[in-house]
Amino acid sequence: MQRNSIGKDHQLTVRMLIIGLMLVMAYLALFGLLLISGMNPVFVFVIGIGMVLFQYFMSDKLVLKTTGAKPVTKEEQPKLHEIIERLSKIGGIPKPRTIAIMDTEAPNAFATGRSPKHATVAVTQGLLNKLNDEELEGVIGHELAHIKNRDMMVMTWASLIVVIAGFLMQMLFWMSLFGGVGGHRRQGNGGQAMAMMMVLYIGVIIIYFISQLLISTLSRYRELAADREGAIITGSPTNLASALQKISGQIAQIPEKDLRRVEHANAFFIIPALQGNAIASLMSSHPPTEMRVARLIEMQRHNWHLLR
Repeated sequence: MQRNSIGKDHQLTVRMLIIGLMLVMAYLALFGLLLISGMNPVFVFVIGIGMVLFQYFMSDKLVLKTTGAKPVTKEEQPKLHEIIERLSKIGGIPKPRTIAIMDTEAPNAFATGRSPKHATVAVTQGLLNKLNDEELEGVIGHELAHIKNRDMMVMTWASLIVVIAGFLMQMLFWMSLFGGVGGHRRQGNGGQAMAMMMVLYIGVIIIYFISQLLISTLSRYRELAADREGAIITGSPTNLASALQKISGQIAQIPEKDLRRVEHANAFFIIPALQGNAIASLMSSHPPTEMRVARLIEMQRHNWHLLR
């Protein structure tokens, strides 16, 4: 009961709300562009929603397949099942339906699933080999926090605008090759039609990249929230901090060809398997490990008496 008294990180919550409002403005801008261009926005949005629904309901199966993660039973991995079951009870969520292991020495973990009742937690063999029990609990707590916060659902639906904008970019490219909207070239006003298409194309590209930045920022905030909630579940922010430092250090020593085997789940991992440069960090789905560790240590310092 004491752990719940720590409360929320209101500053982080406000930041996520601001990002949400900015995404709403991006949706409105995209809708307005479609109306001005004469395209049917309902058709475009229906296509985008269909794509997102497929991702929403199939993400767990797709990620398991692309990473080669194999479900394991309680008899095969009793310690892993016991940790996940115990922390799930503390977190107030059902035990994930699927618990899986990826056969790679790169230490990492991820959680996915459209709801707490349809969740999957996967860890790598490297994670089990390289972390002690307390650090493993810290990682599992973080992944269960993602499930509890319904982050997969939030990020899937937040990314709808990127899916729609990406679909529009491809559609406009092919339309520009085959006569534009409604075949206006053949009707003698091809110049005006092409100018309108160019304005629409540039506008969609701008919305696409702005939305990508917003969603990446929202993802980083959700990771920080999962760090906090996971630390509350386990009762020890320093265990997760230690695990993050160890995972980050170990990943740097893994050959890139081995990391690329699991790059399909990069956005799901507790720490990305493949790191980008300073510019790419703007589009990263995760905040810097140093920032996460510093926040966890600060949380331990101020709330240790509540987490015991």
